Amino acid sequence: MSFVDTLRQWDEAVTCADRQDWSEALSIFLSIEQPNSKICFDIGCLHLLNQELDAAEKAFDCSIRKDEHLAVAFFQRGVTFYKKERYEESSADFQRAFKALRNNQLIDYKVLGLRYILYACEVLHNIALAEAQLGNWEKAQENLAKALDYKTEAKLSIIDKALQATLKQKLFKLVEFPSKTLFKPNKNYVAELEKKDYLGKAKVVASVVPQDEFSGFAPLQPQVEDGPAAPKEPEVLRALEGEAHTVLFEFAPETSNELAVVPGNIVFVLQKGADNWAYVVFNERKGLVPYNYLERLEISLGSKPAKGVARLHSRDPPSRPVRIQGLSPSSSSNTQQQITQPTDSCFVKIHFTFNFAISVPCGSPYVVLIKKISKKLNLPSTAISLSSDSRGKHLLDNMQMTDVWSRAQDGLITLWCTTKAQDDRKSEKEIYFVALHSYQSSNPEDLSFQEGDKIRLLSRVNQDWLEGQCNGNTGIFPASFADEVPTNEQ
Repeated sequence: MSFVDTLRQWDEAVTCADRQDWSEALSIFLSIEQPNSKICFDIGCLHLLNQELDAAEKAFDCSIRKDEHLAVAFFQRGVTFYKKERYEESSADFQRAFKALRNNQLIDYKVLGLRYILYACEVLHNIALAEAQLGNWEKAQENLAKALDYKTEAKLSIIDKALQATLKQKLFKLVEFPSKTLFKPNKNYVAELEKKDYLGKAKVVASVVPQDEFSGFAPLQPQVEDGPAAPKEPEVLRALEGEAHTVLFEFAPETSNELAVVPGNIVFVLQKGADNWAYVVFNERKGLVPYNYLERLEISLGSKPAKGVARLHSRDPPSRPVRIQGLSPSSSSNTQQQITQPTDSCFVKIHFTFNFAISVPCGSPYVVLIKKISKKLNLPSTAISLSSDSRGKHLLDNMQMTDVWSRAQDGLITLWCTTKAQDDRKSEKEIYFVALHSYQSSNPEDLSFQEGDKIRLLSRVNQDWLEGQCNGNTGIFPASFADEVPTNEQ
């Protein structure tokens, strides 16, 4: 089975699962001839949802064989063993899941297509429960005490309750993975599965005048006796909404309301916002596209191909604009709506274990900024430190915020966030990689670099992807693009 066929069936299966048609989703998954690790994981989740424990165990076995670094697969197999009352194997799998976390507080699988965060404290919680089932109450208490070092504010209560239960030698509730949550295929690949119509739909017209033998794809000229008339507007163009534009650069969507286009496509702009995003229609589908990826196209009866199409690859694509306020998908008018950005707001990009952005009023004091970040991370504000550089050498406080805001460009600033647990781990030996090949990606989560660049390792996502820091930027990158620098050379 080809990769395209596998991708198509995978997308069809998760679509059925989204409709809660679990039996049909499982049937499609099982028909895939060579499933990858993520598909095997999805199959195991659906079996677990149906309480088919033996089939779930086999599916998770297959997932782990194909990717031995997939911590969440070990976690799910540990849950399966626990439900089968095989507590020793359950404890062993939870320990493997914790080892795969590599001392990180959590793994966010969103970038890999799974909307789930695996927390180290929850893994340790389940290890303690399996040990308690075996009567090893001291080991249970040790693992829960260890979990306190990895806990987040949101997970504090379950750890405390479990610890109190072990002191009374009572069992507590297992933390389970939501089996209805599945790995989904890369949305950019799925978008490419759709058949692209680069020419649009032609409208065949024929003369209704008996003496006129014309028939073809062009509009008819009116039959008048008083001299030549102005050319008639083409029917096929008059029926379309919006203004025609040529796509200059490939654009891969990152959200469900964005539209995938490639150079040469003709799109029709329905709305354009002040944030440089345009709401367009293409191939009878509507969505958002950066307006700076487009060039207006003048169309007339005798027009030649636009010059912009010939120079599609003559320059690098512009940067992706920042979304300030969404355009209204419900409007079918081609009126150019001007959407203005609030003048008193500013976007702050935060580099953490994962990257995210928040919006705060410009000139906000440090306490306002740190409070919003702590709410986003579910961590107490006292456990968070902010700095203006990637090394954490310039820690911020309320006195330094004036200087920070003065360096904001176009309403944007970038800061780095660390926690006390991360600061404690900084004393460990740092690991560096050297780039074997250049890597450029338009995805905001990825780290771009040039051949020969030195990359500081932050974490290992799985056997194929690493998270690192290079030239002041943080993100994930393919492990095959870089090689670890030997310890004696670091």
